[in-house]
Amino acid sequence: MATRIEFSQHGGPDVLKAVEFTPHDPAADEVQVENKAIGINYIDTYIRSGLYPPPMLPSGLGTEAAGVVSKVGSDVTHLKAGDRVVYAQSGAGAYSSVHNVPADKTAKLPDAISFEQAAASFLKGLTVYYLLRKTYEVKPNDVFLFHAAAGGVGLIACQWAKALGAKLIGTVGSAEKAERAKQAGAWQVINYREENIVERVKEITGGKKVAVVYDSVGKDTWEASLDCLQRQGLMVSFGNASGPVTGVNLGILNQKGSLYVTRPSLNGYITTREELEEACNELFPLIASGVIKVDVAQNQKFALKDAARAHETLESRSTQGSSLLIP
Repeated sequence: MATRIEFSQHGGPDVLKAVEFTPHDPAADEVQVENKAIGINYIDTYIRSGLYPPPMLPSGLGTEAAGVVSKVGSDVTHLKAGDRVVYAQSGAGAYSSVHNVPADKTAKLPDAISFEQAAASFLKGLTVYYLLRKTYEVKPNDVFLFHAAAGGVGLIACQWAKALGAKLIGTVGSAEKAERAKQAGAWQVINYREENIVERVKEITGGKKVAVVYDSVGKDTWEASLDCLQRQGLMVSFGNASGPVTGVNLGILNQKGSLYVTRPSLNGYITTREELEEACNELFPLIASGVIKVDVAQNQKFALKDAARAHETLESRSTQGSSLLIP
């Protein structure tokens, strides 16, 4: 028997329940993974709440975990039982002690990276990879704005930007988070609870503003993000932590300087095994060498059965960096 988290209706964290089940054998193109650490991502709360509803209920939850391959489908040749692996984009169900995963969404994990490091950083690291390397290719000395710089994605972005020699201006919601972002490599930080984001960006850049804004906050920062952009700048909207951006008047892009807007996702950039390997070849050496440090606070590690409490903590905006479920 194994344990997984399910929900039968949309709602708050209390809809998440732990259930026992008997895992079935992996399909021909799948591997079965005994999860050792499971990543918690903000998108999981969108699926649970119904903002991004799953195809049917009841549903599992979670797309990211690291563990050991226990069984291999008949068509899988690049992985074997006993391999240490990490996966994301697996379809809902990673909040589980055992999970069957498409083999092409699963990467072999270098020995230098622990299960907890991998589960805390893989989906977030792949997100930063497509944002900084594909959606807009950040170059040395580029100055750009990144919202929620002390979050799980944000802290990796701070470190990756520093490694690229770029200058990340990060927004945060407290002095403590500002210090965390600075330590991670943010060039400048803006505490949005005490400072006006647009005015500070103008001040920091000598009135030039920035060529690209990365925004995972959504509704609350939409207009401010546009006002931080240079003429013909790019707004990268990749999340909805404060609610979705709706009712957009495209004319505003003209009025604010012939701006560009994109709403990318990981599935738009990493869809094949080859694309996943390309991304891992950039991400894994940065983690293994310590250029990107992934540390999960002890109070942000939760037992699998405590998934509801983990979601409550995440949505309270009191977390810094990544959170994990441990089967």
